[in-house]
Amino acid sequence: MFEPFPGNYVWNLATNLALVCGGNHGEIDAANRPIIEAAKAGADAGSALMFDSWVRVADQVAANGAADEAAGYRLSAGTKYLRASGYYLAAERMQSRDYAPRWEAYARGLELYHKGCALRGLHVEKVEIPYEGSAYTAIFVHDGSGTPRPTLVSVNGLDSMKEQVNMAGHGLANLERGMNTLFLDQPGTGEAIRLRSLPAVYDAERWGSPALDYLLTRADVIPGRIGIFGLSFGGYHAPRIAASDPRYALCAVMGANHVWGQRQRQRVLSEGENPVPHYWDHVMWVFGFDDRDAFLNYADQITLDGQVEKIRVPFLITHGENDRQIPAFNAQMSYDQAVNSPKRTLRMFTTSDFEVEHCGADNGTGMRDYIADWCAETFAEMG
Repeated sequence: MFEPFPGNYVWNLATNLALVCGGNHGEIDAANRPIIEAAKAGADAGSALMFDSWVRVADQVAANGAADEAAGYRLSAGTKYLRASGYYLAAERMQSRDYAPRWEAYARGLELYHKGCALRGLHVEKVEIPYEGSAYTAIFVHDGSGTPRPTLVSVNGLDSMKEQVNMAGHGLANLERGMNTLFLDQPGTGEAIRLRSLPAVYDAERWGSPALDYLLTRADVIPGRIGIFGLSFGGYHAPRIAASDPRYALCAVMGANHVWGQRQRQRVLSEGENPVPHYWDHVMWVFGFDDRDAFLNYADQITLDGQVEKIRVPFLITHGENDRQIPAFNAQMSYDQAVNSPKRTLRMFTTSDFEVEHCGADNGTGMRDYIADWCAETFAEMG
């Protein structure tokens, strides 16, 4: 993994994710150089300084985009707006819920994301998924033709957002292989937790089945060819949903997460590598808890033991052999228990793939493209 901040995994991860999401190396270097010394104090201590530095760069990239737009250069403006959006969202993601400036950065990131997509002529629709008397948001990425296609539902991780996952190239990779994608901000993530206060739940089928219900209302989706994909914590959610809702035609994960609840108890004893600063504050916000012990008792339910064997559709597991957040044995556990899947596949990424970290953060293309290939091939095998 590219490590501009020696010894600071969280800041390095954020940098790599921003690059994977289409960031420019020169702009990211300009954001990182002023805070190299601050990084030595730890991920939590300097997170506000990181925010300020990244937002300064995002502001300038957005201003450059506005100049292009004023000159009539719509494509160039759209490209810059999307990069600026990525920087705003990357900076916001690193802050605690009590850090007030994050909300303006988040709003700006969403605004520029959709503005950039429109100027680039990308078919990205904002949609609402009904959920237990409320609704959560998603974006539907398609080719604009109206032709019925196989479709993947994309499930976030603990701290990711639908816009970031699409900017990482998943939507385009799927489109190139004949598939639409519905990117969710499911409860506990993105807009659902930030703007609607919808917390995460262990029984993910509560929001996973409504996503499929929504897709069945669209004429550009083949009803029997809807699959589900999850990355990171989505590596728990997606298999749980596929096990509970047999209407999903396949399941694929980027980063297995078989015993996530157990992993949280391990973090108490040895923090290890976390995805974001202020980890416990973040995870309790996501799940709606104020007490860590109460959260840990709830999290004991977050396991795929007793679930994966219910999957009766094709199931793909990908994982990096040097994943520092979720140990690789999780992938083998999910594979070994998926005894009723008619096509179970385990693909471990190694140094020869130049992609060994959590969810391919050190490369961003290998797992993504392999999953897209496998899903397209598997849909084709269905006829």
